[in-house]
Amino acid sequence: MNFSEIKEIVALINQSNLTEFHVKDQQFELYLNKNAQAQKTMEQAAPAPQVAPAPQAAPVAVAPAPIVETPVVDTPVVPAADVTGKEITSPLVGVAYLKPSPDKANFKQVGDTVKKGDVLCILEAMKVMNEIVSDVDGTIAAVLIENEAVVEYGQPLFVVKEG
Repeated sequence: MNFSEIKEIVALINQSNLTEFHVKDQQFELYLNKNAQAQKTMEQAAPAPQVAPAPQAAPVAVAPAPIVETPVVDTPVVPAADVTGKEITSPLVGVAYLKPSPDKANFKQVGDTVKKGDVLCILEAMKVMNEIVSDVDGTIAAVLIENEAVVEYGQPLFVVKEG
């Protein structure tokens, strides 16, 4: 079966009331599905690049699995809604360390005074330790992460009340 024949079959199926079509021979298999659930799943998926099948290959069309969205549960140490001030966010993805070493105290805690340039925590990314510093003078109003938590780019880490 060549590409023009496949296009013709697809056009005929689209114009018909059929919801599924399956044809198979020794070297070729074609499965088409236009069920509402499959169509909804395909609309949510990113469009895949079209590649012409190799002459000797036997392409197999597989219906995609439905996309299941799982809510991300994030449990900050202090809810951000309870405090106001300047958010210090993560500039990269990594593991956050609130202490310089396991046996030492946290760099900063809620209520501590900070000056511009003071180290708030360390983010480890690809075995490189990056110091996260305050860009404002003020008081730590909230610590939004736990020690050794994995943080995402742009995720709020601290809230500093300026002044």
